[in-house]
Amino acid sequence: MKRRITFGIAILVLITQQACFVARDYTRPEMFGEIGFRTDTATMDTLTMATIAWRDFFIDPILQAYIEEGLQNNLDIRTALTRIDAAEAWLRQGKAGYLPTLNADASVSHFEFSENGQSRGGSNNLFELGAGLSWEIDVWGKIRSTRRAYQARYLQSQAAHQAVKTRLIAGVATLYYDLLAIDEQMDITRATIENRKRSLQTAIALKNAGSGTEADVKQTEAQLYTTQAILIDLNKQVRLYESALSLLLGSSPRPLARNSFDDQIVDTVLITGVPLQLLGNRPDILAAEYNLINAFELTNVARSNFYPSLTLSASAGLQSLELQNFFSLNSLFANVVGGLAQPVLSGRRIRTQYEVAQAEQEQARLYYLKTFLTATAEVSDALYSFDATTRKIEVKQKEYEAYNDAVRYSEALVNNGLANYLQVLIARERSLASSLTLAENKATRLKYLVQLYEALGGGWK
Repeated sequence: MKRRITFGIAILVLITQQACFVARDYTRPEMFGEIGFRTDTATMDTLTMATIAWRDFFIDPILQAYIEEGLQNNLDIRTALTRIDAAEAWLRQGKAGYLPTLNADASVSHFEFSENGQSRGGSNNLFELGAGLSWEIDVWGKIRSTRRAYQARYLQSQAAHQAVKTRLIAGVATLYYDLLAIDEQMDITRATIENRKRSLQTAIALKNAGSGTEADVKQTEAQLYTTQAILIDLNKQVRLYESALSLLLGSSPRPLARNSFDDQIVDTVLITGVPLQLLGNRPDILAAEYNLINAFELTNVARSNFYPSLTLSASAGLQSLELQNFFSLNSLFANVVGGLAQPVLSGRRIRTQYEVAQAEQEQARLYYLKTFLTATAEVSDALYSFDATTRKIEVKQKEYEAYNDAVRYSEALVNNGLANYLQVLIARERSLASSLTLAENKATRLKYLVQLYEALGGGWK
């Protein structure tokens, strides 16, 4: 009766304390306010570019093949998959927290007693075979919180893998467009070299006819060498960019086939959706929130350590002094124990763990907010940069056409003896520089479109 009263009081104490603490449920923090995108060009509705599959966003079949190869072979992707495997193992461990632990043991003991002891000398053997079962009752939600923490860690690893996929797709596309720009610049440079070879022949002919000077010949010759040097630099850039893209594809450096700028059609409508959609579309934001959930649940676990733990244990087996009687019914033994353990003095260890868990939870919350704010800034910057580059291309196209006209007019004036040959050389230099810049701006525009797609969370779905 005393045991029942004592156990009943213990249960009553647990129920009373449970009213003071039960593991809390996670709720998303209200910390985003009226955050929006800084743009005047994109539509702000619930539609978003992020829902477009990458195969529909990138229509170049060669680029599609490279992206597929990267998703299969990229080393960062494969590393992220191993992190998912590790997190999944911890998740299974968390689910097993509700299950009791079972231990089995077998032993043979031999005793030699002292002549001056209670047994007055002699010896005996003890044969024992038993099993023990132990189960902790989840009064405070400690086991549940641990399981949820492991689940959040698993989901965080999946979101991190998705973030790697998004970055990889954007990285492959960006390097591919860089190579397209260099290809176009090389075509322009080769054509310029051929033109300047003909111009050099013309300058020599004018000098021989008395209409030009040796200085005109040398300046034309120097321009030819300058253009040839530009072509060498462009060839070097091709090698470097092909090596960088090959690394993303998980292969050693190799020549990479590609199409041209004419095959790249940019007709995607810039639909960004609303900022709060980033919480579900951006995998890095998802990973940051799962990290916060993990820290929140671990704080629950740390708080539960202040309260007593209730365990039930049982053991049973066979025990005998004589081996021939070991399997007799008289060798059976069993016991059941209910235990209540309340921490009293722990050298401040429990409080320190709780305070550290609280600090780490606040760090996770602030990182979550920072990740979201960074995402909105990236969307705004990509939108403005895309629009600005589009307007810049229009201006650069007019500039290029004007320089081309200047070259034709200068050559006509020189041929009629109405202008200095230096004017032709200056016009040619500026025309070449303008054409190379125009090609670079076309690639930059495509890259900003990729950045916007990535910033909105596209590519991983």
